[in-house]
Amino acid sequence: MTGGFDEREKAMEAKWAHDEDLRFRAITRRNKLLAEWAAKEMGLNEAETADYVRAILDMEVRGASDEKIVQKVHTDFSQRNINYSEHFIRVKMAELAVEATEQLMHETKE
Repeated sequence: MTGGFDEREKAMEAKWAHDEDLRFRAITRRNKLLAEWAAKEMGLNEAETADYVRAILDMEVRGASDEKIVQKVHTDFSQRNINYSEHFIRVKMAELAVEATEQLMHETKE
């Protein structure tokens, strides 16, 4: 009788692990897209863009919150006289989260 319960428990744990992995990958993809967008807005060249993406992803690895990432992008924009508000950057981040998730879902279906 416990065999069915154990199987359901293992299935639920596997689903949770899969969902967490997908969430992590979506956040990482979103941050990469955000960094690429910001680099383009700042007029960075290819090498500078790669460095900027690494810097944003490094912030994520070090546990920076979304708010800290928004603040960094906002500060970087301000230093270049690009007048996007933190709110605008958050909205862009939300849009890119949807795009990142769609990209990942499309990749897993192929």
